Amino acid sequence: MALPSEEVVAILAPIIVYWVAAGVYTVLGRVLADHRLHSREEEEVRNLVPKRVVVRTVLLQHVLQAAIAFAVFNVKREDRRVADAGTGAAPAMAVICCQFVAAMVVLDTWQYGWHRLMHSSGLLYRHVHSWHHRLVAPYAYAAQYNHPLEGLVLDTAGGALALAVTGMAPLTAAAFFSFATLKAVDDHSGVLVPGNPLHLLFRNNTAYHDVHHQVRGGRCNYAQLFFVAWDKLMGTYVPYEVVRARHGGLEAVPLKKKKKA
Repeated sequence: MALPSEEVVAILAPIIVYWVAAGVYTVLGRVLADHRLHSREEEEVRNLVPKRVVVRTVLLQHVLQAAIAFAVFNVKREDRRVADAGTGAAPAMAVICCQFVAAMVVLDTWQYGWHRLMHSSGLLYRHVHSWHHRLVAPYAYAAQYNHPLEGLVLDTAGGALALAVTGMAPLTAAAFFSFATLKAVDDHSGVLVPGNPLHLLFRNNTAYHDVHHQVRGGRCNYAQLFFVAWDKLMGTYVPYEVVRARHGGLEAVPLKKKKKA
């Protein structure tokens, strides 16, 4: 069954944004070598999964994500048609802004809880979340390299929950999930681009998430994608400072780790 064009955009836009953003950050990582958190050599040596496997796994996740989104939009189409007939107008900008903020809170809460559970449960970590932590030196197009079950639970189910709670229209959902996707790619890019507006707006950024990916930092800085509130409230927040690294780029140093040195 064909979907309206707005729903097609909502399904495809985040996937397109993912690969375009990943390509841009990959180029920036080569141009701005002094602003990388990990050298290109570290990406090859320290990571435990080949890049071809990463690409294949992310593509599979995107196929599953699109198929589930297609099914969800088909199921909800009649309800949305009735609601649209009752209002007869596009949501006001103030409503859209409120929906964005509410979706951020819902998605952050859902993902923090599941992310922390996947670290605290030996079973879930060994068989599911450890896939993502094969990336000790993250890079842009590996942002959604996960076990398929993790992608389904954290990303797809979390996104569906945010959509259900906020009631976003398809084009609003396309904008929100494209923004969330861009944020995820930036968080894993390993490049601190000077003047990056995402780093000015959010304390949960590339360096913050890099601390989590460090071998000894896996049990801190769980927050994703937007805010650090849950880490602070739950005692899993670890501050850091960015210093010059031996490879000539930058390094995010956890302050607690530095004090012990």
